[in-house]
Amino acid sequence: MKIYTLILAITVVLINSVSLAQSPEKCGTQHILEFYESQTPGYKQAVDETYKAIINRAKNISRAADELYRIPLVIHVVYNENKLEQNLHDSVILNQISILNADFQRLNADTINMRSIFAPIAGAPMIKFELASTDPDGNSTTGITRTETTEDGFLDILSGNIAEGVKSTATGGIDPWDQSQYLNIWICDMSFFGSPFVLGYATPPANLPNWPNGGTSNLGDGVVIQFNFFGSNNPNSNPAFDVQGRTATHEVGHYLGLRHIWGDGDCTEDDFLDDTPNAESESSQDCDTTKNTCVDTIPGGLGDLPDMIENYMDYSAESCQNSFTNGQGEIIRSVLENERIDLLTSIGLSPLAVPETKYNKSANIYPNPNSGKFIVKTTDAKSIQILNSIGQVVKIVPVNSDNTPIFIREKGVYFVQICSGANTITKKLVVQ
Repeated sequence: MKIYTLILAITVVLINSVSLAQSPEKCGTQHILEFYESQTPGYKQAVDETYKAIINRAKNISRAADELYRIPLVIHVVYNENKLEQNLHDSVILNQISILNADFQRLNADTINMRSIFAPIAGAPMIKFELASTDPDGNSTTGITRTETTEDGFLDILSGNIAEGVKSTATGGIDPWDQSQYLNIWICDMSFFGSPFVLGYATPPANLPNWPNGGTSNLGDGVVIQFNFFGSNNPNSNPAFDVQGRTATHEVGHYLGLRHIWGDGDCTEDDFLDDTPNAESESSQDCDTTKNTCVDTIPGGLGDLPDMIENYMDYSAESCQNSFTNGQGEIIRSVLENERIDLLTSIGLSPLAVPETKYNKSANIYPNPNSGKFIVKTTDAKSIQILNSIGQVVKIVPVNSDNTPIFIREKGVYFVQICSGANTITKKLVVQ
């Protein structure tokens, strides 16, 4: 049944349209694992082993832990022509981006609510999300698209593809921008008989081995969010639900390679991160601080910790989610240095702390990206210096005409600033 291959990396919150008292199924990921295991015995063990390899790689990320990684966003608002409330105001979009930045940099005010026992493992991935300033054609943009559609909604249960129609102009949605260069987030209606069926879902990087089937071969890359669960100031949110903008935080976590904190199983399953406490299952959308459903040992002398309802990758109530762990941050940053490295040099990003004035003299860097050895070829340059992603000068290069190689030891994104009198050109450089 190929529909199973279409539901990977999905965070599904099912709302029963008859009785909210019934216990809904929240995620399809575990069913995917079980299906592949039934088809190929040993599959789950293989997935676990490759995930462990990714974790080991993540421990060797190159950049400083406090250095920000910048990601360009394009927000696609797709709304029904007769339901204009779905066409969310810019203020809601900006509010959600502010929440993402606070959560991924651990600047959110509710960190004070974290139980002190988790303080040693609380982590900040240090990601800055920005609305794209340039579209794929090189034109200036707000980073927000708005598409009016005749579609009543995009939920497609029978095909098993959740709401993939929103990712295509041909089916009433809108085509993505270059998915290697932008994080595409679609906002649309995924209701079932008037009730939200899916709050959101996301795709991990293609071929990321810590996910079943190497990622998602049949889902368009990006994130989809139910329109009335986007942002904490959304006028369409239902007071019966705890909407704090953390659905997007959770889904972007999946997009950047994270799995559910409870390992999509019971106490015998794990997400293989040493600093995330084991749990028998996901939280029941609550803030129950009394639960310690599994006995485990957290390194660093922390011993057996209770279930971490504070973690964004659980299904606890949004009002009590307030942190990632250090290990989760390492996974995210590793993914950005490898599978999603093109985001860090995207055309969509505006220059950061680096002035840029184009002039007509030629200036080229090759190869780019490179492994730390490259040549800057230019004419009439008076000075050449290399800056890191926050604008700090890391190397001043002697100007010469004999194509002498330049070396950079640390992996990362840099800016090569070439000055010719009063004119300056700045080019991005990727060392990987």
